[in-house]
Amino acid sequence: MARIGNSMGFGGARGLGAAAAIVLAASCAAPPAPQAAGDAPTIVSLNPCIDAILVEVAAPDQVLALSHYSRDPGSSSIPKAIAARYGVTGGTAEEVIALRPDVVLASTFLPQPTRRALERAGLRVETFGSPGTLTESVLQIRQVAALTGQRQAGEQLAGRIGAIALPQIGRRWSVLLWQPGQIVAGEKTLVSEHLRWAGFDSHSAQRGLGQADYVSLETLLHDPPDILLVAGSAPGQLHPLLERQREMLVAEFDPSLIYCGGPTIPKARARLVEVRKQFERENYRAQFQ
Repeated sequence: MARIGNSMGFGGARGLGAAAAIVLAASCAAPPAPQAAGDAPTIVSLNPCIDAILVEVAAPDQVLALSHYSRDPGSSSIPKAIAARYGVTGGTAEEVIALRPDVVLASTFLPQPTRRALERAGLRVETFGSPGTLTESVLQIRQVAALTGQRQAGEQLAGRIGAIALPQIGRRWSVLLWQPGQIVAGEKTLVSEHLRWAGFDSHSAQRGLGQADYVSLETLLHDPPDILLVAGSAPGQLHPLLERQREMLVAEFDPSLIYCGGPTIPKARARLVEVRKQFERENYRAQFQ
């Protein structure tokens, strides 16, 4: 089967396509814009996944800065045009303290010396991990919305995610998500939940592989899944052999859809629905060739 491109593109420039109409039907009406900050707390984010939630639920004048990752196409889950509207910080305590936010939203990996410096300066610091399930992601959205004083906007975003329609699933197909660096995701990750939701079985888990295990091109060609989702640009992931082989469907998957929850979830699930439909069309045709 031939490689199929990502209709969204690696940068997410194009729309979600036909699949978006399925998974985003519940969000036809645009959510109300958050209220201006007023007495609402001002925020600095040092967490790229929280960045994506923050720009959806907070009023723009509340957000003093996002993490510098929001400007990096390789790590940001925010459209470039939206990220450009906000200031960014490199994450040093000195930069954040100079902005004098009411609350700093960071990763659980925030270095302790940085956290202590921020707290000594009188700043409230809240840390967040990576959600492993849709339920955990919705909880995270509500926590961020509560910290910004924008609970209504948080409920709007949580509702859009919680209302994603389950696709019609017949046969379950094996899928390997080939992440940047030619590694695979563990089963206790949000993206693996997306794969199960879309009716896919993990090819890597069936072979005893776990979080961040490496998979070579030779291994894939010797023991291919039904579908290979390529989400990286390592030499093996760009090899011409992937274009010529016919044992599996090779489809692109935007790396920015792998790691974060929040507004990334509808995009990731729409892409998986799109790939599943493409595979089933190709598989049907192949039976009669």
